[in-house]
Amino acid sequence: MPGETLTIGLIAGGKQFPVLVAEGVKARGHRLVVAGFTGHTNMDVVPLADEWQELKLGKLNKLIKYLKSNRVDRIIMAGTIEKPKAMDVRHLDMRAVRLVFSRKNKGDSALLGSLANEFEKEGMPVVPAHVFLPELLTPEGILTRRTPDEREWEDLAFAWKIAKELGRMDIGQCLVVREGVVAAVEALEGTDEAIRRGCAFGGHGCVVVKVFKPGQQQEVDLPSFGLDTLRIMADGKAACLGIEAGKSLFFDQEATLAFADANGISIVGLSGEFLKARE
Repeated sequence: MPGETLTIGLIAGGKQFPVLVAEGVKARGHRLVVAGFTGHTNMDVVPLADEWQELKLGKLNKLIKYLKSNRVDRIIMAGTIEKPKAMDVRHLDMRAVRLVFSRKNKGDSALLGSLANEFEKEGMPVVPAHVFLPELLTPEGILTRRTPDEREWEDLAFAWKIAKELGRMDIGQCLVVREGVVAAVEALEGTDEAIRRGCAFGGHGCVVVKVFKPGQQQEVDLPSFGLDTLRIMADGKAACLGIEAGKSLFFDQEATLAFADANGISIVGLSGEFLKARE
């Protein structure tokens, strides 16, 4: 894509991610076509769009027609969408119904992968957001002033292995553990609620690990974290966060690291090689 001027279709959900993507796309001189959803999309993205349309969630055929009518070259999906609402059959058009119910596996990665395939069939391939925002990728190593203690390192390694195995089954990206005991596994409720539940069960000193699922498509669903994640961890008295390096998005980096340091929380950018080197 370097040197090309493209029309980028942004399917925008909530929180800050779609706005950051929009800014990155425009900063590189591309045309931006944004599709949003009533009650879900962060409306701060609208002023950045060259074309904008608000749609009802689940109207896949209308979404594709809108993007094609604007001659979109590539698509980026960014931002949060509440999965229970997205899968409410009362709001799905027939194309969306076929997409959802043609799959036995209705995990996030499977469904998002199917959606990406629909766009691909229409000549609009999905590309990862970090093509335009490489600075958001999580670096490897200890990112905070405080280094994990030995017990926390053991929990990080333990949770990494389990999270990767669960990820192979498309169950979730996040795990909360303490002293080798699993306190919570992310399910339909999402990362924030999984952390709250895990800290409530596990008590002070929990370790949170979030990974990229094996087989997951980088184009559609990279794990992410930022200041909101750390605030929830601090409320639950969690001690440490391990997040997969190079395959996760780190928002509000300066403010998040300052908050973590002020609250004695350690953040580590993890990889299998990094953990193995500590053994």
